[in-house]
Amino acid sequence: MSTLAADTEQSLASVVVVDYGLGNLRSVTRGLERAGADVEITDDPDAFEDADGVVLPGVGAFREGVENAAPIREDLLAVAERGQPLFGICLGMQMLLTASEEGATDGEAAVEGLDLIPGTNVRFDDGQKVPHMGWNELDVERDHPLVEGIDGEYAYFVHSYYAVPDDEFSALASTDYEREFPSIVANEAGNVFGTQFHPEKSGETGLQILRNFVEICADADTDTDTDS
Repeated sequence: MSTLAADTEQSLASVVVVDYGLGNLRSVTRGLERAGADVEITDDPDAFEDADGVVLPGVGAFREGVENAAPIREDLLAVAERGQPLFGICLGMQMLLTASEEGATDGEAAVEGLDLIPGTNVRFDDGQKVPHMGWNELDVERDHPLVEGIDGEYAYFVHSYYAVPDDEFSALASTDYEREFPSIVANEAGNVFGTQFHPEKSGETGLQILRNFVEICADADTDTDTDS
């Protein structure tokens, strides 16, 4: 476990970055710090509960991500159940869904995602160049605090699979890569959401999204204090 203090004199919110063996933990942490968060990198469920918000980063295969996170699966589900903001990034976003086509044809048993946003991750068509890598445009589909100020801006992608939520309303923003796919998704309650791209690698656009997330966490903390 490690704790990295925010650069700001007073942090806006406390955020946990989940360490389950995958993900760009340091770069995500630096981005969150720039956005005004006090960040802790940990797999301690007690820290999840104490934080204003939780980030689930991830780079790699869906199966490896789900299996690595298995010991804390129920704790991540509890974050969502409590109404805390839970933010999945890249593989972390895909893990918020129910399942993935990844590995489905290699003879291995299917693995289940967190099922916080019902849907499936599917592979781009055979005729498309994969992975989808580089900068691409974000088209905001509906209002949500996470997407404030990013409509028409560009973010950095690296992925071969994309989310297909059961409910089209789950798509906060979409991106065109020979087909339109959801690049930002959220659950019905609005406290669980994710980006297919890497905000920590997406310059000012990514920093805006991280700022939006930190503000969501700060607002959630205020609501908790008011209710208590």
